[in-house]
Amino acid sequence: MTVRTTAVLSRDPAAPFSLETVDLDEPRDGEILVRILAAGICHTDLVNRALGKPDRPVLLGHEGAGIVEAVGAAVTSVAPGDHVVLTFRHCGVCPNCASGRPAYCRNSTALNHFGRRPDRSARVTVDGLPVRDGFFGQSSFAGYALTTPDNTIVVDPAADPAVAASFGCGFQTGAGAVLNALRPESGSWLAIYGAGAVGSAALLAARTVPGVRTIVVETAASRRGSARDLGADEVLDPTATDTIAAIGEITGGGATHALDTTGSPQVLADAFAASSTGATVVAVGLGAGVPQIDVRDLVLSGKTVRGCLEGDAVPATFIPRLLDLHTRGLLPVDRLVTRFPHTEIEKALAEQRAGSVIKPVLTW
Repeated sequence: MTVRTTAVLSRDPAAPFSLETVDLDEPRDGEILVRILAAGICHTDLVNRALGKPDRPVLLGHEGAGIVEAVGAAVTSVAPGDHVVLTFRHCGVCPNCASGRPAYCRNSTALNHFGRRPDRSARVTVDGLPVRDGFFGQSSFAGYALTTPDNTIVVDPAADPAVAASFGCGFQTGAGAVLNALRPESGSWLAIYGAGAVGSAALLAARTVPGVRTIVVETAASRRGSARDLGADEVLDPTATDTIAAIGEITGGGATHALDTTGSPQVLADAFAASSTGATVVAVGLGAGVPQIDVRDLVLSGKTVRGCLEGDAVPATFIPRLLDLHTRGLLPVDRLVTRFPHTEIEKALAEQRAGSVIKPVLTW
């Protein structure tokens, strides 16, 4: 039996999103029908909105949270009534998945980039025509989504879905980059480049580790103010300050850890130059270009530069861990979230672009 619901569709990346009535197919054996309560808006949604122009309309959304309505016959990991957070898909059997690195699944592109059913049948239709869906195995910009066991994480029913939703990607990425990849210890200086949702989540995650001091580098005045409010020890404006020199002076020799959320090669190069001997620099922003890194400095200083996807997380255990930190008041990511009815997605995007909102979340 199909389900009819409202979805936020993109028919033209240059035009506003449209609110349209769509039909979802009933869940097949390995599928899960989730009633969406909230879905975060992530930069990744907007980037992928512009892809696949001939294949329209597009249904995005990859930070969904809701309640399981029905499950296919082969699904045993969740049951109707479970509260869930939706995250990225992974195959579970490739060498990377088997070694506990599901974000680097060898089948990730096929599963997450508008992955289709094996028989190519439509999960979602509008006026009888297929919708390009399956984004991160969920396409959660709709009142319902069809998901799979590998990207559907059961969470505490008490969790606020508007807060929990962004643990599926953005908050998981920022917090995981700190807690799983960088792993600063007491006495560390962590420099965070960019104070959007990912960088702010990283800042809050760093505050859960006693004795870690933080420097936030951010061009937008509103976000520098937010970073101060969230507990950053130092905040720098790179348009007005030589951040390499300033970080060296503040830390007495350079940051021991650095996180680049911007995807800018120049920012990554600056983060490397501003770090100390033996430092680790992690990049999570998907940019383009080659950073100018001094190989002599790299070798003589013993620094490490590495990428990090989805916070190097195993979502089934990491998302509940982060939600537990939030429940205990140690990870107040609710301070980053602004709720918008899904009918106001254009307003949400405008306020995010203006810098007055860090993490917009759509509600149903």
